[in-house]
Amino acid sequence: MKKCLLGMMIAVLFLPILSACWNQKELTDLAFIMAMGIDKGKTKKFDVSFQIVNPGNVSAGQTGGGQGLPIAVFKSSGDTITEAARLTTKKVSRRLYYAHTNLLVISEEIAKKDMLKIFDSLERDPEFRTTTEVVISRDTKAEEVVSSLSLLDKLPVNKITKEIKTTENMLGENLSVNIDDFISGVISTGKESVLSGYMMKGKISESKNASFLQKTVTDAVLEADGLAVFRNGKLTGWIDHEKARGVVWILNKVKGTDINVSWNGKKNVLNFVTIRSKTKVSANVKNGKPIINILIADEGWLSEANTAIDLTDPDIIEKIDKVVEKEIKKQVVSSIKAAQKQKSDIFGFGERVHRADPKLWKKIKGNWDNEFASLQVNVKVDSYTRREGVRTKPFWSNINK
Repeated sequence: MKKCLLGMMIAVLFLPILSACWNQKELTDLAFIMAMGIDKGKTKKFDVSFQIVNPGNVSAGQTGGGQGLPIAVFKSSGDTITEAARLTTKKVSRRLYYAHTNLLVISEEIAKKDMLKIFDSLERDPEFRTTTEVVISRDTKAEEVVSSLSLLDKLPVNKITKEIKTTENMLGENLSVNIDDFISGVISTGKESVLSGYMMKGKISESKNASFLQKTVTDAVLEADGLAVFRNGKLTGWIDHEKARGVVWILNKVKGTDINVSWNGKKNVLNFVTIRSKTKVSANVKNGKPIINILIADEGWLSEANTAIDLTDPDIIEKIDKVVEKEIKKQVVSSIKAAQKQKSDIFGFGERVHRADPKLWKKIKGNWDNEFASLQVNVKVDSYTRREGVRTKPFWSNINK
């Protein structure tokens, strides 16, 4: 009898965790939002665009699949993100579902003034992932970015998220930043936030049409373009090209890039490809003033040599290393000056000063923007050429001999 009662009690205790899914949602009742675009509204504060996947047109191998466009974009307005999202239900027959949202696109207008107002609802909502990628639409409406189609990827959102990671790995001029990363920079007293920019070039209206997918050469291109610099959660300006690469170098996020250097008076005839890079940033105090020291250790190989050069000579390799070091230092210094001009410590130098001298940081943190603008930064680069490719001399070096 006692065993029977014990078994019944155990069964009762397990009932809550063995019950059916109390909050289950049927897939046919959900609208999967893959990307969101936020622009400044005309009648309301925000115009919010929702890129919703059309599963039947994305799934390969299903009868009737792939006959239409892979996405549909719906737009609504509101004084808050929540209001705009709920008003969209007037236009969409399914419940908006954010668990698969991979991209948040914010226009420059919003980024300059109302950037922080849109993040509370996104971070507070348990369904919305804070690992969602964030980019700024540059000289382009966010709606245009989330509405554009892609030739190589079935889902347009994958073009942007993959492209950012690819250019971060291969070029080193953009950064993959999610909502958590951005908010971390906003609330930090010793570091500001930075986001990648995206721009539509060409005939923007063409990128929304089905005919866009039938062309080999497109009339419109959506591409990564620069780094957006923030101060106190507001967009202050942009850093582009080599200066943007310098930012990525300082943040120790360069996984691969290439550098053109001159040789014997000939401009940009050698190309050095980075295969490994490590950046160390430290701070010390001298005469009551903070000083930042940056050490970059870079290794790579020579991918092009479009001039007469003997790569078997160790002295030549050493000279190439010095030239590469000079070019990397130039890019890093130029990025520091660009950030100092905007008084935005996107490198986290303030955090280094805080660790090095907490008492000094307590005195200067309230005026850190101005302190950063005149901060002394020392940069040292050590570069090493590990390989010269499959040949030591250009194939054409003996043609005229």
